[in-house]
Amino acid sequence: MLSYIKTKIDSNRKPGQWLFTGSQNFILMNNISQSLAGRIATLTLLPFSISELVDNAQGTKDFINWSKDKQLNKQANNKISLSESILRGFYPEIATNKKVDRKLWCSSYITTYLERDIRSLTNIGDLSQFERFLMACAIRTGQILNISEIARDIGISVPTAKRWLSLLETGQQIYLLYPYYKNIGKRIMKSPKIYFCDTAICSYLLGIHNSETLLGSPYFGNLFETMIVIDFLKRFLHFGDKPSMYYFRTRDGLEVDLVIEIAGYLYLYEIKSSMTILPKHAASLKRMINEFGSIIKEAAIISGTEDNFLVLEPIFNYSWKNILTI
Repeated sequence: MLSYIKTKIDSNRKPGQWLFTGSQNFILMNNISQSLAGRIATLTLLPFSISELVDNAQGTKDFINWSKDKQLNKQANNKISLSESILRGFYPEIATNKKVDRKLWCSSYITTYLERDIRSLTNIGDLSQFERFLMACAIRTGQILNISEIARDIGISVPTAKRWLSLLETGQQIYLLYPYYKNIGKRIMKSPKIYFCDTAICSYLLGIHNSETLLGSPYFGNLFETMIVIDFLKRFLHFGDKPSMYYFRTRDGLEVDLVIEIAGYLYLYEIKSSMTILPKHAASLKRMINEFGSIIKEAAIISGTEDNFLVLEPIFNYSWKNILTI
């Protein structure tokens, strides 16, 4: 089909005549012989961002440069629940229609994804082994990736684990956040952190099905961090931008969950699921400000609190509801 479309495009170069959408990543379609190179713009659209989910996605793409004063005075958006956001995730049907059975939807999604998309792309003989691989990735969401450990736990080779991980990444099921390394030298961690792209699928794989289990789970903090990081990722991708997102961790214990680089400046965010934020939670941010100086444009905590407030000068705490619904 694309060969015929290529001919049509070449005969009339007016842009915007053709629009293709689909759930499968264009790059993964190995039966496509015509790439339409030079004739196509490819956009990656992940499930809803939180601002889209609350019908407030009309803001500017320049989401970093908000006014601190406006943020501090902003009231929490009560239309959205933290536990519901994590458990139902952001795929349109399950996120917007509360009548949809979450367990059935997630189970069906995983089954069809395994049987249709993955098996059509690569030779995976043991589907149950691949599903265990998915679970192993879910257990590690929000953590530094150790591919050798995953391979050992599942009983597969490291090359196989790397191949499966690459499929999940290209298929927009996981996202790898790499460390910020500029002007740091050899002190930093080199491995990426792994994040599931949707918390509904991730929490389902972890066996978490209700609010009480979620809030008492040892995975709650990692799922909260996953939701925040992926929401920032969506803000880049949905505007057609390449994400300039990193994390920071040195071998001497200095750590920041999310580093965003824009126009040579750094925006630092510590992500805390806690409802109580104290000055001690800003210790790493304070060290980063002292070490990097003027290239730090903003340092803040994103937390499970209801309100925004100053933690210690110049570090603010932002409620997740406020910062992600603008």
